Amino acid sequence: MTPESPSRPITEAEPALDEPLLLAFAPLHKRAFGTAIGIVTGLLIFVVTVYQVLVPPDGASTALLAQYLQGYSLSWKGAFIGLAWGLAVGFVMGWFVAFVRNLVIATSVFITRTRQELRATRDFLDHI
Repeated sequence: MTPESPSRPITEAEPALDEPLLLAFAPLHKRAFGTAIGIVTGLLIFVVTVYQVLVPPDGASTALLAQYLQGYSLSWKGAFIGLAWGLAVGFVMGWFVAFVRNLVIATSVFITRTRQELRATRDFLDHI
């Protein structure tokens, strides 16, 4: 090997740099993200409702959720109805967030790639 050449090939360093970038720009799985958000939202509504059934609130309560979630009430039955509504609403919210995030990332990668390709070929006709 000559003194100017690296002791190891450049291709060994590239995967180490590319892997974090691939993970950062990888699309989110919409159904999995929606399911995760739905489960967390449903359990949160369930736990808060059960807590307020067991320990009656002095001030603010979740009774206002009955205005938004049909069938919900501050009771044991309402806790399970809130769980079902939380699963459904959380799934839709999570799916939509993953969809928008994937769309924004794909669009920004496309725009950046197109700009770089145009910049690289800008003086193409000057060399003919």
